[in-house]
Amino acid sequence: QVRLVESGGGLVQAGGSLRLSCAASGIIFSINSMGWYRQAPGKQRELVAVITSGGSTNYEDSVKGRFTISRDNERNTVYLQMNSLKPEDTAVYLCNANVKTRAWTVATDWWGQGTQVTVSS
Repeated sequence: QVRLVESGGGLVQAGGSLRLSCAASGIIFSINSMGWYRQAPGKQRELVAVITSGGSTNYEDSVKGRFTISRDNERNTVYLQMNSLKPEDTAVYLCNANVKTRAWTVATDWWGQGTQVTVSS
């Protein structure tokens, strides 16, 4: 099994910054990609950012230029640096990882429980 633990959420004022972290542990052979999703009340879950093992990244349009995703492959940890935060960024942020648990198995998705980000006006 794989465990994802998020940290770094909190309450900030508009224009402020937060840095989210997500560490993967358990039975891990390799991680193909890690990403962050978010879900606000009354809204669908959406992909915020994702990064592959090779360093390729993709961002949701509304966060481009403000958020930066990065990862530490040695520590199986992904980060999301969030700058110029807006009230509409308020949501539960969930970590996702596509993990190959054994060399001979197909990779599967795993999820963290989420961390709350609240941005006040």
